[in-house]
Amino acid sequence: MPFDLSAAVVRFLALMPALTVHEFAHAYSAYRFGDPTPKLDGRISLNPLDHLDPIGTLMILFAPIGWAKPVRVNPYNMRDPARHLMISTACGPLANIAQGIVFGLVVRVVLGVAPAGMLADSHVSYFLMMVVLIPFALALFNLIPLGPLDGHEVLRYFLPYDLKVKYHAFNSRYGMFALLGLILLAPYAGFDVIGYVIQPAVWMTRQLIG
Repeated sequence: MPFDLSAAVVRFLALMPALTVHEFAHAYSAYRFGDPTPKLDGRISLNPLDHLDPIGTLMILFAPIGWAKPVRVNPYNMRDPARHLMISTACGPLANIAQGIVFGLVVRVVLGVAPAGMLADSHVSYFLMMVVLIPFALALFNLIPLGPLDGHEVLRYFLPYDLKVKYHAFNSRYGMFALLGLILLAPYAGFDVIGYVIQPAVWMTRQLIG
């Protein structure tokens, strides 16, 4: 399948706000809980350039995935380390869900008032679709409780202590491999978490909002 530069640029423009809001939410909430690390790193910012990861940015352009530079936090600076780390971690996906709702409502207004000719442009219509879908997809993907994703830290907080220790040890050693297996290999075994869980949930949400 030939590389479509125009589609890649549109995808990049739609994904960057979602990644920026996600990382800003992590940084700002950690700072509010008492950790100065994100502020010292210059991450309490809505400037996308402050959150770009070189490899992740290239992946956004040349693949249907991408990532931003993770926000460094020190939970021991927080007033309630375990609880506040969990909340700060959850703020990333929650911010994307809120962003998707707002963008969806804005797109509804645009669809109601925009000239028909503008919406006939494939790039405009693709952008309007992506700018709503991507925040929800990013939120749901990050809630997978594996590897470096946010879902790992959120789930760990609610586990009993013994299971919490074992779960964290597993994720530290094998979480990334398990995540890659879930994404790349599981679909061949008939378990496509992206296709069977995340995509239907995202499209259902889009139908409800946009």
